Amino acid sequence: MFNWINKKVKVSHFKHQQRKTSQTSTPISPILSENFENLNRLFSGNSDITFRNFTIGKNMEVSAFIIGIEGLFDKSIISNNVIKPLMECMNDECSNLNHKIELEIQSVVSVSSIHIETEMQVAIQKLMKGDPLLFINGINKAYIIGARAWETRSIEEPVTETTVRGPREAFSETLGINTALLRRKIHHPNLMIEPMTLGTYSQTDIAIAFIDEIASKEIVSELLTRLKRIDVDAILDSGYIEELIEDNPYSIFPDIKHTERPDTVAARLLEGRVAIMVEGTPTALIVPFLFMEAFQSVDDYYSRSYYSSLMRVFRIFSFIIATLLPATYVAAQNYHKEMFPTDFLISVAAAREGVPFPLFIEVLLMVIAFEMLKESGIRMPTPVGQAVAIVGGLVLGEAAVQAGIVGTITVIVIATTAIATFLTPNLNDAVGILRIVYLISAGLLGVFGITLVVSFVLIHLVSMRSFSIPYMSPLTPITWSGWRDLFIRFPHWAFNQRPAFIPNENQKRQGDNQKPSPPSKGD
Repeated sequence: MFNWINKKVKVSHFKHQQRKTSQTSTPISPILSENFENLNRLFSGNSDITFRNFTIGKNMEVSAFIIGIEGLFDKSIISNNVIKPLMECMNDECSNLNHKIELEIQSVVSVSSIHIETEMQVAIQKLMKGDPLLFINGINKAYIIGARAWETRSIEEPVTETTVRGPREAFSETLGINTALLRRKIHHPNLMIEPMTLGTYSQTDIAIAFIDEIASKEIVSELLTRLKRIDVDAILDSGYIEELIEDNPYSIFPDIKHTERPDTVAARLLEGRVAIMVEGTPTALIVPFLFMEAFQSVDDYYSRSYYSSLMRVFRIFSFIIATLLPATYVAAQNYHKEMFPTDFLISVAAAREGVPFPLFIEVLLMVIAFEMLKESGIRMPTPVGQAVAIVGGLVLGEAAVQAGIVGTITVIVIATTAIATFLTPNLNDAVGILRIVYLISAGLLGVFGITLVVSFVLIHLVSMRSFSIPYMSPLTPITWSGWRDLFIRFPHWAFNQRPAFIPNENQKRQGDNQKPSPPSKGD
């Protein structure tokens, strides 16, 4: 095995050296020592930068060196497939003429890919992403060797988007694996995956995926324009990009979908949408994203349409319950007691007997306690977090009732609200905020306050857009063809056309007469 030399420099030199966030593009020098000194000066203070000096050919006439970043490339590949073959080269002519050396590299070096670069800045960018660089004396080029290798997480089941019947594979933190998972779903040359790099310091690789001849050119162009406008130090997760390209930055409702499922991305691409995948994050972004799609689940399209439609209706009602139930309970008890039967009012009064707080404060405290339990369950390790969320809710609820701090009806209302919250994970952030806003308005003005806030929310929703598409489509403006996949899901054989409210270049989705039927007599 060949020895690699880690760069060591004096701390004093590191402190006094001026760093530049961007270097001007300079050509690679044909003099090997100049390239070595330039790289040595640029990476001074970085102990993970490794150099390997060697000579090409057994006559030891041509000097060369390889530079790489510790932990980002496979040393065995470089040593056995690059350095060793070049050092043991028996062709004497390869040591005399530069173009012969290039031919020898292409024929002797056995790695997956070798690219040639003449600009130092571009070569350094490749180096920082894990590709070792080969420099040879007398040649004003750098050979970018495809030998990236680092520890990656294997393909696992989705965590937040589990399914009963569908595929059980999720994106990982490696962009190459994610694009491969998407290619496994769509085996067509029109699936376009365009690379881009964002972040001045992070230099994060991202990939924009769409299907040519289906995706709207306007949406693709608009997305690329917004991405190119991003000028930040780092992109560490897809959430950074989401906040930098969304249409409604002050809205609590998401207008960009995030998913960890390759099949979901593939299904959306086939509708004419565009996906964004980011190196280092297992979550892809999809644009445009509309409000009613938050009530759709991946299982809706893997199960039969009747049951899927019923579950979708349940999710819509769950959203209403999760946001409005605590507020409605407070408003009805404080301002509109005539809405309830007398027997029920007596039961509620008996349950709240001895409670020291007004009903509004009582419910607000329980809502805050629920949010704290939910957050603690997320932040703690999975086994402990689940125990905290379940045991904590039971213990606190029971203890609060026994101590006379809250009434049993309030515990039932908050528990029902909590269960309903988990049926719409795409709107969890908005549900948590709306629940508190509705509750405060109910405590101040009763049902009138709730109606006022609901009106403002509806006005806000119908005014929103996601990449120029009305956020409430196809509900408003009405697109009747889109209602086949709105409150209920029609069978797959009924989806002859792609959604009309999503701009696309090819409206036809499948052939005619896809409805199955039993054979007629005599067939």
